[in-house]
Amino acid sequence: MPIRFFNSSLLVCFIYPYFVLPVYSLSFKILRVSETQLLRRSDLFCSLPVMAELRRNSAFILLLSTFLQSLLIANSQSFIGVNYGQVADNLPPPAATVNLLQSTSIGKVRLFGADPAIIKALANTAIGIVIAAANGDIPPLASDPNFAKQWINSNVLPYYPASKIIVINVGNEVMTSGDQNLISNLLPAMQNVQNALNAASLGGKIKVSTVHSMAVLAQSDPPSSGMFHPELFETLKAMLGFLQDTGSPFTINPYPFFAYQSDPRPETLAFCLFQPNAGRVDSGTNIKYMNMFDAQVDAVRSALLRAGFKDVEIVIAETGWPYKGDSNEVGPSVENAKAYNGNLIKHLRSMVGTPLMPGKAIDTYLFALYDEDLKPGPGSERAFGLFKPDLTMTYDAGLSKSSQTTPTPTTPVNPSPQPKQTVWCVPKDGISDAQLQSNLDYACGHGIDCGPLQPGGACFEPNTVAAHAAYAMNLFYQNAGRNPWNCDFSQTATLTSNNPSYNSCIYPGGST
Repeated sequence: MPIRFFNSSLLVCFIYPYFVLPVYSLSFKILRVSETQLLRRSDLFCSLPVMAELRRNSAFILLLSTFLQSLLIANSQSFIGVNYGQVADNLPPPAATVNLLQSTSIGKVRLFGADPAIIKALANTAIGIVIAAANGDIPPLASDPNFAKQWINSNVLPYYPASKIIVINVGNEVMTSGDQNLISNLLPAMQNVQNALNAASLGGKIKVSTVHSMAVLAQSDPPSSGMFHPELFETLKAMLGFLQDTGSPFTINPYPFFAYQSDPRPETLAFCLFQPNAGRVDSGTNIKYMNMFDAQVDAVRSALLRAGFKDVEIVIAETGWPYKGDSNEVGPSVENAKAYNGNLIKHLRSMVGTPLMPGKAIDTYLFALYDEDLKPGPGSERAFGLFKPDLTMTYDAGLSKSSQTTPTPTTPVNPSPQPKQTVWCVPKDGISDAQLQSNLDYACGHGIDCGPLQPGGACFEPNTVAAHAAYAMNLFYQNAGRNPWNCDFSQTATLTSNNPSYNSCIYPGGST
């Protein structure tokens, strides 16, 4: 939105991309006006003598541009959010976290539940809050409107509007969970939550959505080919109709980090970190993409357009890069995390947008505010935090209000393993048998050959859910295109360079 600065002294008209900014020299007040209003009034602001004078004072314009950029950085920005996970035993008190957030340009916080202590602590801060209903709440929310009403009565009404709740996410990555009961109940649950909001006169004030992994796409490369998975399409189509009717966003979790793990070449790392690179041309549109984030987001945009929902907005619910990991993990490092998050923030602040959505900053929630030291899986799962429990920065990504520039390293770190390695998809440590059984059912139900897992098959022994799920999950990953989201399984799987084959049970592997 254009911004006007007012004072009673000197008027200067400054032209800036998408802005016409009348600037005065003393105290000023900010008013927001529509682009149409601004264009209609620009003749009042921008007289030819003033413009001629400005052309003779290019140094002043440069100085003013620098000032305006620093002003944007110095204030909270609604398009920059952060994920506030709580799978940890060492987090600072909510009040301390709120003070930390207020020292940054973070304008929104996404919770994975509806913790009352955090919601209360964020009261009267103007920080937007995204709360969530757990996957386990979906069946009762879908079947019982009174349960939905009680959920709103308990988790929203006691705090709103002092606490600025803006979105309720119903479930997390449900569509790719393989749980047909949750999938079939998801939209009815969202509708009942919406109806409960409407009954409380909050319809339109608080949006209702759900978060998806990139695995909802059957195709994403090139971005113009983006399309939703055919087996999910009918359910997604109905859900998208709901989002369009309510003005709610389609929320997605793109992770260039995982894309790099599946293709660990130096040129891929530069592409993922917004570093100088040759770019990648979309053969369908002839658009050259210069970073993986834009390519992934535009693949989602293409899928929405192909499905007929051009007016549904995209929100990035999670994206980030770990600053450390296990010795066999490719990509985690402080340098890479600082480059990715720092350059992403700079990219968002530039308001350049993506090739298919130019001139805007997409609402993006960085992952994550803190490390979550109790999370299972590889070391990287516990090393996404932008800040430490003592409230100091893990590294400077340019979020502090005192930051005037977004620091980024000049050289990406390309650690071992080396390019063109073979990788396999395996379960993370600590995953329950119930979840592994769900993964096994999902993989074997999607066209892969699970014959080796039958009695007498090469991989039947050991006859455990863990062993059978590992084989099936890897076979699904190898057959589905070896995209990082094909080895997601609701965040219960990871890629490894260690061959899990044993005896006569051979796990297919793919070079990346």
